[in-house]
Amino acid sequence: YYLIKHKSILSPKAEVELSSNLVIGKGSQISSFTKLKASAGPLKIGARVDVATGCFLSSGKGGLIIGDDCLIGPNSVILADNYNSSRIDLTFREQGHSSKGTVIGNNVSIGAGTVVLDGSVIGDGVMIAANSLVSGKIPENTIVQGNPAKVIFTRR
Repeated sequence: YYLIKHKSILSPKAEVELSSNLVIGKGSQISSFTKLKASAGPLKIGARVDVATGCFLSSGKGGLIIGDDCLIGPNSVILADNYNSSRIDLTFREQGHSSKGTVIGNNVSIGAGTVVLDGSVIGDGVMIAANSLVSGKIPENTIVQGNPAKVIFTRR
């Protein structure tokens, strides 16, 4: 369906929730064993985005927006929802979910094994090193690394 309508490539081994919340841009590619979960809120993937093998992308009510020309490395996780945890007298399940939403700019490179948490805002031109944990705002044209991810260089 997406191959014809959006001129994008979805591996037959990818697990994709086809819903009205899901938009995949022209020329994007979703590799095998990747899961796209868009039942709770909008999941918008821009044009010419490559999502490598074994990734998990979940939109949540706040939504997940990925800009154009992004590269997402293998086994990366991008989330736009989270369990509430403020009360210790209740289990996490009983406290429910929250969703701020996650935004990834244009021309972003996300290294293999990276985790991007709910509420993250990643600027245009950012490079994220492999196995990093992103949990906040990342300025544009920077290179970040670590757990939590910190700016190690500004691209010029």
